[in-house]
Amino acid sequence: MGTYLITGANRGIGLEYCRQLKQRGDEVIAVCRSVSEELKKLEVSIETGVDITSDADIISLTKRLEGQSLDVLINNAGILERVSLDHLDIESIRQQFEVNALGTLRLTRALLPNLKAGSKIILMTSRMGSIEDNTSGGSYGYRMSKVALSMAGKSLSIDLKPQKIAVAILHPGLVKTSMTHFNPNGITPEQSVKGLIARIDQLNLDNTGTFWHSNGEILPW
Repeated sequence: MGTYLITGANRGIGLEYCRQLKQRGDEVIAVCRSVSEELKKLEVSIETGVDITSDADIISLTKRLEGQSLDVLINNAGILERVSLDHLDIESIRQQFEVNALGTLRLTRALLPNLKAGSKIILMTSRMGSIEDNTSGGSYGYRMSKVALSMAGKSLSIDLKPQKIAVAILHPGLVKTSMTHFNPNGITPEQSVKGLIARIDQLNLDNTGTFWHSNGEILPW
């Protein structure tokens, strides 16, 4: 049994992470901006009112978690806003960078004292952040911020390897959630998270820094 902290835990993939980890007997700390009724029903530890773009919120969280050892930090919080070349919303792009890349890095750095040798850090990125795999264009803010997040994950994997902390950069697949408008071509959150947890379980210092699909495929940068 391990202790997992999950951000963006009130819905979608984050909520499903909480559900499956709780079911298998792990201790779960669910972090979110606002709690949902579905999350309350899981009876896990909840840290609400946390915006990962806010230094004040993160400082407050770290104070509440002082002395709490974490085996796995799952950086799941993120936003998706469609930005096309014809409607180039710079403020939207900036906000997606703040949440998806900078917020995740900020929180990870703040929680390093809670990690130890053998701990793992998970960054939930996207195949849309693969430069090589981009064949459809568009989605400027989301794509760019996810590329930045993946680069942060690669650097973290190098910087933290001497401390024996491994890092995985994970793509959940196309999942039927509110973020994707419940795309009918997507897989269920249950299917996605089952694969994601398998990737987390196999993460070690030999494969740290890997960009994985939830199904185990290694994705191109």
